Amino acid sequence: PSLCTNNQTLVVELVLLGFGNLQQLQNILFLLFLIIYITTLTGNLIVISLILLNPRLHTPMYFFLCNLSLCEIIFTSNIVPNMLSTVWGGGGTLTIYGCFTQFYIYTATGSVECLLLTIMAFDRHLAICNPLRYSTMMNFRICKYLALCAWLSGFLIMSSITLTIFQLELCGSNIIDHIFCDLAPILNMSSTDTFLVESEVFVVAIALSLLPFVFIVGSYTSIFCTIVKISSATGRQKAFYTCSSHLASVCCYFGTLFTIYLFPSQGRSVTVNKILSLLYTVVTPLLNPMIYSLRNQEMKDSFFLQSNLKKGRRWINS
Repeated sequence: PSLCTNNQTLVVELVLLGFGNLQQLQNILFLLFLIIYITTLTGNLIVISLILLNPRLHTPMYFFLCNLSLCEIIFTSNIVPNMLSTVWGGGGTLTIYGCFTQFYIYTATGSVECLLLTIMAFDRHLAICNPLRYSTMMNFRICKYLALCAWLSGFLIMSSITLTIFQLELCGSNIIDHIFCDLAPILNMSSTDTFLVESEVFVVAIALSLLPFVFIVGSYTSIFCTIVKISSATGRQKAFYTCSSHLASVCCYFGTLFTIYLFPSQGRSVTVNKILSLLYTVVTPLLNPMIYSLRNQEMKDSFFLQSNLKKGRRWINS
């Protein structure tokens, strides 16, 4: 039997308010988010294409970067198209199944990204701190195994969380004052005890975000200690630039993630929470390809090489 009270109904469809309080900026917001989305897709697709087309980039670091870009595409494509529809219409609806699907993909790809960033830190640690053993410890077979583990871990673990949440009975108001289906608004609608879900989420959050972050900090502490010991200034600079792009990506990703989910949100307004969620779901996937392209000479060289090859082919064909 349903646990909903007489004056409550079982929720089967959810209403996302989005930025309903900024109705006068509807057209501007829609255009802005559309441009960001197209730029994000284009940037990450360019990164993947450059890595696949240039044999010089067929190394562990770029293999994991290719996986990261693919993860970013899935992550942002799960959120932004529906958000565009919500912004354009001043609000939007999702079935309960659509909401849980969005939540599952959002959390699964977010978890995969945490794990991929951790693997990339481990890769940089081996390359700088154990260069003689790097080629044997990080061969292509091991790289594929690590990437596969990251994808399977994220999607399998979050499927368990999502199924647990799906068993909750959601009653009462079906209005979510947010830009997508996040955990807190879903739990607020539950008429059943959410302690089990919250406990499971807490354990998974530690395993898939906090522990990876601690591992990354430890890896970079070791890396910086090794870089300081390098006698050559050129060697130190080269080692630092090898890590700078990944470190910038880690700071951007975990900074917004922890601000949203680890720090208390009671004192923040709904609008501030939405803006922080935008930074995590929209801006971070936009910045990653820029970080890896603008601060990476090999990526820039590969881009110009492919551009010159295309120009050469057009000149020959003409």
